[in-house]
Amino acid sequence: MPETPPTMSRRTALALAAAVLPARNTAASAALPKTNSAAWIVADADTGGILAAHNPHKQLPPASTLKMLFADTVLPKFDKTRRHKVVDADLAGMGAGSSLVGIERGTTYTVEELWLGVFLRSGNDAVHVLCAMNGGVEKTVEEMRARAKQLQANDTHVVSPDGYDKTGQVSSAYDLTLFARAGLKNADFRQYCSTAVADFPAGGGKTFQIQNTNRLLGDYRGLIGVKNGYTTNAGNTFTGAAKRDGRTLLVTVMHPTSGYDEVYTEAAALLDWGFKAGDTVDPVGTLAEPLSATASPSPSAAGGSRSSATRRLASAGQGSLMRAGTAATLSVLIAGCSLALRRRPAPKQAGRRRR
Repeated sequence: MPETPPTMSRRTALALAAAVLPARNTAASAALPKTNSAAWIVADADTGGILAAHNPHKQLPPASTLKMLFADTVLPKFDKTRRHKVVDADLAGMGAGSSLVGIERGTTYTVEELWLGVFLRSGNDAVHVLCAMNGGVEKTVEEMRARAKQLQANDTHVVSPDGYDKTGQVSSAYDLTLFARAGLKNADFRQYCSTAVADFPAGGGKTFQIQNTNRLLGDYRGLIGVKNGYTTNAGNTFTGAAKRDGRTLLVTVMHPTSGYDEVYTEAAALLDWGFKAGDTVDPVGTLAEPLSATASPSPSAAGGSRSSATRRLASAGQGSLMRAGTAATLSVLIAGCSLALRRRPAPKQAGRRRR
């Protein structure tokens, strides 16, 4: 078991185990599905209550799920109808093997079209054009780092804005869930991540069709979005949001040990568990709230709240460790955790980015 840091911050008091803490009505609670991912988390998008998690603060390469933070940072800056003609400099510096939507030099795109390229095709070329509009990659990375701090995503270190494998670039299931929760409060973010198919400019007045690479979109009942990713270094990562019967759940799954589809299989199973368990599960913690009231640029589209007991979990600025039925139970759960809280792993070598 990894060594526990001798001193922990307030937020790292979130000692989340691989199994949910005792539920109010265990008979009505479904058993957690088996997983083989390095880290995962299931949370209520409205209240911030964390229903269950495994290694939620383990720092791992995020791949293209980091584009959620890019959108949280840059999307509010430009009107979606603004037009931009792409020049050579806009596409400079992209990593070899980057995923591309098909941006062409000399073609003019609206901001909306560029964001559809980011969300549907995970286009690093679209990210770089938006970075150019924002003052460059370096400036955008610095702004993303600041935005992560504002969201209290303290496991994240940004090196490339598009999620391309770079040494030292890490995030966590917890932080990716924060990015999704913040992003879904923006109507444009929500629109883009939920779009399944769109027409994209091909130059010369022509268009071609692009499809969303999120395999659960359209296949999982109630799915809203949000973002998937893959690199050779990160493996598969996925953050999703789904709404059923007035409740919106968030799920993040990182680095399954098996094939490409496993990240979707596990995400769907965890969402199924969350919707089935419902209010019978006492949350084991709570997602941190942004440090400022301006952290969410547009009104929430998430909807209503849950029970008053769960609402009280949404304490601003920090997570909270929930009491188990007995001190002995809590000790066992804490001992079973394998968290990598606020600790930087040894840097991994940069890999070839594929999607």
